[in-house]
Amino acid sequence: MATSDIDVNEGMNKSLADLVAPWRPKPLEKYCISNTNLIDVVSGTTCPEAYIFIENGSISKVEFGSGKPIPVDKDVFNIIDGTGKYVTPGLFDNHVHIASVAGDADLRKLMDMPITVALLRVRYTLEAALARGFTTVRDCGGAEAFLKSETLRGTLNGPRLITCGHAISQTGGHGDLRSGDLPASAFESCSCHYGQVGVVADGVSECYKAAREEFRRGADFIKIMGGGGVASPTDKISNKQFCDDEISALVSVANSYHTYVTAHAYTPEAIQNCIKLGVKGIEHGNLLDERTAELMAEKNCYLTPTLVTYKVMASDQFSTFLGPENSRKNAEVLYKGIEAMKIAQRKQVKICYGSDLLGPLYGYQTQEFRIRGKVQTAQEVLLSATVTPAEMNGLDNKLGQIKPGFIADLLMMNSNPLENIEILDEPETNLLLVMKEGRIY
Repeated sequence: MATSDIDVNEGMNKSLADLVAPWRPKPLEKYCISNTNLIDVVSGTTCPEAYIFIENGSISKVEFGSGKPIPVDKDVFNIIDGTGKYVTPGLFDNHVHIASVAGDADLRKLMDMPITVALLRVRYTLEAALARGFTTVRDCGGAEAFLKSETLRGTLNGPRLITCGHAISQTGGHGDLRSGDLPASAFESCSCHYGQVGVVADGVSECYKAAREEFRRGADFIKIMGGGGVASPTDKISNKQFCDDEISALVSVANSYHTYVTAHAYTPEAIQNCIKLGVKGIEHGNLLDERTAELMAEKNCYLTPTLVTYKVMASDQFSTFLGPENSRKNAEVLYKGIEAMKIAQRKQVKICYGSDLLGPLYGYQTQEFRIRGKVQTAQEVLLSATVTPAEMNGLDNKLGQIKPGFIADLLMMNSNPLENIEILDEPETNLLLVMKEGRIY
């Protein structure tokens, strides 16, 4: 056959855009959720006969029937019958570790998982969170910006990601997961092969560089380890981590990027130290006392308790997840968290919803609702999982409410969470529809 017999353009009729990006989302559709019960989390009320119109991924208008059906153009809108159902804003988990994936019931083995394996499994973590109704999550260590980018592109189906990259820790701090049996030099050639939650920085110059590196790689905020932790191998809960000049350096970098620093901290000493140096968020805070809560409220600092993680790690089902010393540290903070929540409530601290579960524990992400319901009203719990974390992350004009102009992150449920918050811990039977940015997942 002569070369001239080959037509290079013969049969070249497939879409170039589909060949280049076969994961491209389909065009957005228009929806109307008709005659439903809209949950207004700000007022804590249920608004019946609501018609919610969704166009271009946003809520275009909300109307109420007042005893008569509202006409909807079926040629323009796909109608979703919401009769007898309840529609809430999508949920917001303000403390997750998306890149800590399932695969073993032993924390040490999870920490040693090769990053290539973790990246193959991360889609299961993302998809499961979205299926539970979490349309936004804030990752507090481990999820790098490429996961955020691929979720936006549609390569991965999952919640909207707000990321810090890696949590920043001092040597021997809560983000330093290296065994104390070996010197630092033993880990220098292998650290890039593991999916690390944290990076280590010591001294002002290293703190400047570590924070700027996370921003260079796409971080939205900075997470630091301001005190000792449960899962780390070589520190104590009572430790106050980083020196004042180091924390000030980290805060200065975040301020220069017009964002904030949040800190892992349990004790009043560690929490107060961080807040006085400009930190705007406290993660966990299980040992919070009244004076510290008053300071948090005064400085407009947000608290993200993560009560479920200690409960699950103490359960019989995960009795081997932590080693003996880490289990002892878990017991040290387990039962204090509820009291800290009560104190924060009394002192009017702004409280966000967080789970902080790792690997296989992540399946209990919604159980935090059940625990919170013991000390908070249903409305308070809902606010912590919608409006308050949106506000903390500068998204309160886009997320957390069902209002015209807001992003169409919506959940449809069989039951009313304002009447029983525990139904949010039953997504398998209660959750009927998850919409994120106008797409039904």
